Amino acid sequence: MDWKSEWKKLLLIAGVFLAFFYLPVGTERFDNAVMEALYLSKWYAQEHVLLCLIPAFFIAGAIAVFVSQGSVMKYLGARANKILAYGVASVSGTILAVCSCTVLPLFAGIYRMGAGLGPATAFLYSGPAINVLAIVMTAKVLGMELGVARAVGAILFSVIIGVLMHLIFIKEEQQKAAAQMALPEEEIKRPLWQNALYFASMVGVLVFANWGKPDETTGIWAAIYSSKWVFTSFFAVALGVMLVRWFEIAWWKVALTALPVAAFTVVFPEQPLIAFAAGMIGLSVFTSTDKGETSEWFASSWGFAKQIMPLLLFGVLIAGALLGRVGHEGLIPSEWVSKALGGNSLSANFFASFAGAFMYFATLTEVPILQGLIGNGMGKGPALALLLAGPALSLPNMLVIRSVLGTKKTVVYVSLVIVMATISGIIFGTLFG
Repeated sequence: MDWKSEWKKLLLIAGVFLAFFYLPVGTERFDNAVMEALYLSKWYAQEHVLLCLIPAFFIAGAIAVFVSQGSVMKYLGARANKILAYGVASVSGTILAVCSCTVLPLFAGIYRMGAGLGPATAFLYSGPAINVLAIVMTAKVLGMELGVARAVGAILFSVIIGVLMHLIFIKEEQQKAAAQMALPEEEIKRPLWQNALYFASMVGVLVFANWGKPDETTGIWAAIYSSKWVFTSFFAVALGVMLVRWFEIAWWKVALTALPVAAFTVVFPEQPLIAFAAGMIGLSVFTSTDKGETSEWFASSWGFAKQIMPLLLFGVLIAGALLGRVGHEGLIPSEWVSKALGGNSLSANFFASFAGAFMYFATLTEVPILQGLIGNGMGKGPALALLLAGPALSLPNMLVIRSVLGTKKTVVYVSLVIVMATISGIIFGTLFG
């Protein structure tokens, strides 16, 4: 018998037993933290899984199946033109406007298809960080200085972090580039413009289905929000037409999906999630039961979902227990956070970056959170540090990144974001504090 192995098991069992034995059940803070974890998980499931993640899984699966590896390597690969690669990756967030979790399937898709580590991590950061609506809200609510600093900082961050990741792991990137040179040319199944329109339709569904409600009731953002489901429907119909014309899906399968969607839209006009869910179910059914490319598309999408979903939900549960929801407390008292963020010291900026990196921010929620913290004495420097680290990272996000990149690269990536956000906060606080 391997006694060393058995002792490890015994210590693990004893540790679990002691944790349950001394579990502080009945204390107000612990009980509240458990409820906050469940509340946040419920909110995440209701607001993000159906509207954000499922469309993102389908896009990621489509990247793996319908985008040629040669195309990814040409524009984002280890041997691609660096200006083009980082330019494309750094402005992706202006199009996607997704949160730190929704960008993960897309990041995993392009990385596995051969994108270089630098452009892939630039895309990973920029996806949630460079959100036009969030930046506009930041400028209006928190001031023009913070809004401009956030926009400029996020674009620069994505490029600098990507370049540093490439340089730190240069040997692996050189090996990847050498391996990519030996790959044969892939047969192109359909022209680039068809693939571009196909992906544009799915991105359109993702973006408009998740379009956030602005503070003001007039203006272009409010107008788009009031018609968000019209835009979503337009892109969904366009996707259906393309699946029939270019991907050889039987027209009656798409029609059978469209009928209940239209019916639910008429019967439940105030609950568009019902129609949206019917559409996602129909798409899943006819792609999974079809043959050829579309079956591979569903299988690839399902593969991403199996890998990413459990890690995200576990991470959201832990984040809720530790930090709670907006306006509610978890295990960590909010007064600790407020006291640690005053002034423009190194510790205040580092704490803002570190705490922001582990908190979960849904798209646009960082603005009211910061508004409350600034009202409680938070300095301008730590505010920018949190804006640059928070939306791009979260505990659930880190767990998934580790499953794609490995522990070492994930630690380096997270550390770069935190350190650069801290330095940026100190500089901004010194100039404008």
